[in-house]
Amino acid sequence: MPEFHTLAHDAAAALGFSYDSSAPAWLHPMMHLVLVLAPALLAATLAVHAAMLLRRRHQAASANVRPPVLNAAGNWPSLPRQIMRATGKQQAALVLLSLTAMPILYLTLELPKQIVNRVLEGQDGAVPVLQYELTQVSLLFLLCGAYLAAILLNGLNKYWLNICKGRAAERFARRIRLAVYRQWRRDQPAQRQPAIMPVLGAEVEPVGGFASELLAVPLLQGGTLATILLFMFVQDPILAAAALTVLPLQLIIVPRLQRQVNAVSRERIRAMRQLGVHLDQQMREAGQGTLPVSQGFRQLQQLRLQIHRLKFLAKAINNFLTALTPFLFYSLGGYFVLQERVSLGALVAMLAAHKDYSSPLKDLFRFYQQSEDVRIRYQEIRAFASRSGGARGPAPAASRHSLPPTPAARGISLPN
Repeated sequence: MPEFHTLAHDAAAALGFSYDSSAPAWLHPMMHLVLVLAPALLAATLAVHAAMLLRRRHQAASANVRPPVLNAAGNWPSLPRQIMRATGKQQAALVLLSLTAMPILYLTLELPKQIVNRVLEGQDGAVPVLQYELTQVSLLFLLCGAYLAAILLNGLNKYWLNICKGRAAERFARRIRLAVYRQWRRDQPAQRQPAIMPVLGAEVEPVGGFASELLAVPLLQGGTLATILLFMFVQDPILAAAALTVLPLQLIIVPRLQRQVNAVSRERIRAMRQLGVHLDQQMREAGQGTLPVSQGFRQLQQLRLQIHRLKFLAKAINNFLTALTPFLFYSLGGYFVLQERVSLGALVAMLAAHKDYSSPLKDLFRFYQQSEDVRIRYQEIRAFASRSGGARGPAPAASRHSLPPTPAARGISLPN
């Protein structure tokens, strides 16, 4: 395909790199992959994900315009709105700390490059720095001191960020527990569901933890990823494009596996509640057999093993794809160093940056997985509350028009 070949050459020329038939044979397919195939696949993948996101939002908006049900849990707001309402001040602090981390991160990437280029590979003699003449040794200590200061600032920023995340998580978890408990208390003792403890414990805990990551993780990890990519593009845009080569495959594979994990996680939550019902029956009835409990344990084991297989498969594929990028750096970047297009310090800095680049990418994938899991848990908690605390179903049509709404019909409000 001569057009495809020409497109790759034109893209390379636009980025300041021209090559012809005298270049190594392996360079041509690699440039085709990095500059044409991978960007096209990435654009198509992002377009598909954006279309799916818009469709889900449209479906959610259509569901919200349905007639309200006189059901306290049925009027629970969405999880993001609930989190922002309960932890607004904590979220503002998390946003500020997340944004502060970006310039500090850029310094930790730029300073090692300056140490290699200006000191280790620099010529002997005085070096001008801010209208001062410094020796190589003095410049080395100055840059190393600045690097140490950047590391300390980065550590302090992460410490306060984690403290604020903990406060937001615990505050939201406490308010959710109180809300579910008050709903549960509205029933008569004989009508109360026995599975309240798993809901207040294991099911609320991840939802509370997600409250601390709703804004912090996308801003911090997404900003970290954007900062690293900006640093890479400043050094060399072709090598930066090589760092994005495997990203489309990750965006295609991970969500597919996550949907399977979501389905199994929903079954596990329901199996755990059913097991709690069987245990409660054994406490009430001394002669109750152990067969239902034994079957529940076996079902939980099978579901957990299935979840482990899917999660570890996604992790193995993601680790393999992430390990392919250093291969591109060593081959393509090494060729650029030999051609004196990229300095050795820039290549070393980009290799170090890619090591940091894979971490926020994994955290973003983990955040996506966690958000899907928490969304399922939140739906299950709402479904549990809908069967407790005054959930009596819709009132007759005449009474809905003639009487003012009861407190239960106005929806649940989280306690302060």
